[in-house]
Amino acid sequence: MSLRLSFSLSLFLVTAAAAAASLAAAASGALPGCPNMCGNVSVPYPFGIAQGCYMPGFRMTCNDTYDPPRMFMNSGNLHVTEITDDHLTIDILIARDCYKPLNLGPDIRQMYVDVTGTPYTLSYERNRFTALGCDTIAINYRTSFLTDYTSGCVAFCGDTSSITNGSCSGIGCCQTAIPQGVKRLNTMLRSLMNHTTSFSISPCSFAFLVDQERYVFDVADLRGFASRSRVPAVLDWAIGSQACEEVKGAPDYACGPNSYCLNSTNGPGYRCRCNSGYQGNPYLPGGCQDIDECADASTNPCAEICTNTPGSYVCSCRSGKAGDGKKSGTGCIRQSKRFPLIQVVLGAGLGSVFLLAIASWSYWALKKRRMIVLREKFFKQNGGLLLQQQIASRDGAAETARIFTSRELEEATDNYSESRVLGRGGYGTVYKGILPDQKVVAIKKSKVVEEGQVEQFINEVVVLSQVIHRNVVKILGCCLETPVPLLVYEYVPNGTLTHHLHDGGHVSSLSWETRLRIAAETAGALAYLHSAAARPIIHRDVKTANILLDKAYTAKVADFGASRLVPLDRAQITTLVQGTLGYLDPEYFQTGQLTEKSDVYSFGVVLAELLTGQKPLSPTRPQQEKNLAIYFLLAMRGNRAFQILEPRVRNEGSREQLEGVMEVAKGCLRLKGEERPTMKEVAAELERLRRASAGAHPWAEGGGDDTAYHSLVDQRGNVNASAYYTSASSGDDSIEAHILLSLDMQR
Repeated sequence: MSLRLSFSLSLFLVTAAAAAASLAAAASGALPGCPNMCGNVSVPYPFGIAQGCYMPGFRMTCNDTYDPPRMFMNSGNLHVTEITDDHLTIDILIARDCYKPLNLGPDIRQMYVDVTGTPYTLSYERNRFTALGCDTIAINYRTSFLTDYTSGCVAFCGDTSSITNGSCSGIGCCQTAIPQGVKRLNTMLRSLMNHTTSFSISPCSFAFLVDQERYVFDVADLRGFASRSRVPAVLDWAIGSQACEEVKGAPDYACGPNSYCLNSTNGPGYRCRCNSGYQGNPYLPGGCQDIDECADASTNPCAEICTNTPGSYVCSCRSGKAGDGKKSGTGCIRQSKRFPLIQVVLGAGLGSVFLLAIASWSYWALKKRRMIVLREKFFKQNGGLLLQQQIASRDGAAETARIFTSRELEEATDNYSESRVLGRGGYGTVYKGILPDQKVVAIKKSKVVEEGQVEQFINEVVVLSQVIHRNVVKILGCCLETPVPLLVYEYVPNGTLTHHLHDGGHVSSLSWETRLRIAAETAGALAYLHSAAARPIIHRDVKTANILLDKAYTAKVADFGASRLVPLDRAQITTLVQGTLGYLDPEYFQTGQLTEKSDVYSFGVVLAELLTGQKPLSPTRPQQEKNLAIYFLLAMRGNRAFQILEPRVRNEGSREQLEGVMEVAKGCLRLKGEERPTMKEVAAELERLRRASAGAHPWAEGGGDDTAYHSLVDQRGNVNASAYYTSASSGDDSIEAHILLSLDMQR
């Protein structure tokens, strides 16, 4: 047992000795058993001065013939005076060139420092190439791992008053930086005047590479440097020639445990550093040792209890105290035994917030559910199921009549923002919308839809969605999840014809050629609706405000809110009178019988508007001429039609062409619908007039009886009501009947 105890004790002592040696080596920075000093310079690993004590390329020689001993790089003559984690400091020669009569020994006009083939590089951050003198030209050149280069500087001086201590701006002293990656530096020193012009100030020139942190120019150096032969310079060093990313995990990776890799900034290779909370030599096995922040009670960072952990520490407080435990933080504060008011208030507050959040979520969920139910109700109420059936039963309808959700249109119009309003009318408001696919549309939000007309509305949506004509605004679909259905049309960007004819800044903005083309395109679109569509469509509200223009000023007939589909077996339908004063067909107003000739009359007013540039109703004209149709027909009867034309129209249009269009307008404005032309005939004639002079018009023959005018309107312009009713009931198509009916409509 004694033998066994003795063996255990011996083993413990050997292990303890090995651990102590390892700790001592880590503290000194050298490999175990290797010398760690040469004179007064420490030699940390990977450097070494004995065999097996260094990494390849980091051999040092300690010359003990000096007192104290000196260390040299490898076996050369570069004297190493200091080794740090990043740098080596060495002494290098000074180049010198003096005035010949001086007995100062031989000049050294050329010198060099060369560390090619070593893990060292001249530090471009610390070193500066420096020249001293008053007649000095110093040049340095080198080959680096990057490029070759030549550089230098010039120093002159006039007198001592111009030289400043600490300044190397070219007067007595000049400096220049060296590029990155220098391995060899050659220096040449020259004098222009052989120092004769400034002999009294500086009989010599000097050039050297020096650590800028260890040298500050002094005027006395211009003479005193003759007694110096060397100055300190700095070398950067790195392990190998690969970057951290390339060498990590390799067998020759130099960084030990608890350390990290850092790429060299001055050439290839890398260096190692201990992690935060560790210290020591990262190149040694186990070289980075944990720092015990708690070892010294007077300096540790904790206010009371400090617990050391690998690479860090933990601060805590004794029982009865609270806080982060750090001297730099809240420390440790004694806890009182009073009622925990703060905790109670905080708990109650958090509980209230939680209950409020639950209540808000419940309210939001209930509101969302109600909105879903309400949308479903509106969808069914507005004929959504019927529209789905129509789409399913009609070929091609599914691609044209799309059913939008209310959320889609809210997002498209920025929740119906006022900034998105394109226009307002008697039937509703039109908004500009941007769909998720960035397609721009116009969304019409109607004010009201007649009760009992759901089936007709749905049928109109389906039929209109199948209307394909370049001069008819395309209806893309609708939304039925709102109290009043929303219609989605293609977006036409250039405003209405009214805007271009009457709004400020647009007076005479349209040429006669453009106006005639717009008239022909509009007539063609109406003719298509009357005769070429699947079912005849009467627009019922033809006016310049419902004619949109695109960027090319192409006409687009819009706003079918008042439109009606005509049954295939009927030529007219009876409806409540709807339309816009000034454009409204007098016969339709009087009888309530809506025919396609009602659109013809309204189009006649549009033609008069294009010709004269005047509004359909104007308070500035006499009482009986407030209506543009009457004003226009009276002018034609009095052979003064050319006088009321807009000047630009009169100047640009040929007489034959203008007369032809005026005759077309006159034919459209006949009081009796059966005497008006069809829109197909109007479209054909306008298209002909665009290409040729005016000719004969079958509907322009004859006119109403003009003799009754003075019997219907007295000298003051007052209406003879009994004469009007007699005229109207007898079917009189005179202008006077127009006047009386127009005045009656305005009442």
